[in-house]
Amino acid sequence: MTAQFIGVGVGPGDPELITVKAWRIIGRADVVCYIANDKGESQARNIARDALRDVTKAQQEIPILMPFAENRSAANHVYDNAAITIQREIDAGKTVVFLCEGDPLFFGSFAYLLERLMPENECQVVPGITSVNAAASALQLPLTMLKESFSVISGRHTDEQMIDTLNKYDSVVIMKAGLSRPRILKALATSNRTQDAQYIEYIGRENERMTTDVSLLEDKAGPYFSLFVVTRQNRDSR
Repeated sequence: MTAQFIGVGVGPGDPELITVKAWRIIGRADVVCYIANDKGESQARNIARDALRDVTKAQQEIPILMPFAENRSAANHVYDNAAITIQREIDAGKTVVFLCEGDPLFFGSFAYLLERLMPENECQVVPGITSVNAAASALQLPLTMLKESFSVISGRHTDEQMIDTLNKYDSVVIMKAGLSRPRILKALATSNRTQDAQYIEYIGRENERMTTDVSLLEDKAGPYFSLFVVTRQNRDSR
């Protein structure tokens, strides 16, 4: 293992979905860091808990406390300081692994650290299973077939962008539904795609919840870790 800074995807929630490569690299790292809330709790670390229990060497952990408010300036300040801390460990000759839920480069916080550290350091990325793939598996639902088009967007997009995407694409996954759930439900209704949609939250975790009829969902904000999967009901599978 020659890279100094390694982003490791640990998957969406089920510890058994961590790849063999990710497990091995976590075990060999000198330093493991991850995003945590103000209580020091980390979803990524919790997913990787079994891999971390297997570590047989002295290993340092660095939680990166991240404000969850929509404040880009505050987030950039956290990433700047985290990059300085990680660089200090790298300069000391240590290999630093950053645990990232899902895949490191798919809506992953690792990307912000990579752009700060890559110019001066040898970096590596270990891909992980995304919540999109895990949701399709949980729902037992093909995301695309034959010539179907596919788009992934975020609940942070505008109402107009969501409606336009739902009208243009056969299959759509709307990530980070959370606070935007009422707007997403409205966009689905406006584009006449409510019947095409399914909803899942906390994928791969003990409190996973799926709703195949989204008209039954409460018209209020849901958890951050949630998404909608929208596919055509009548599909040409020939």
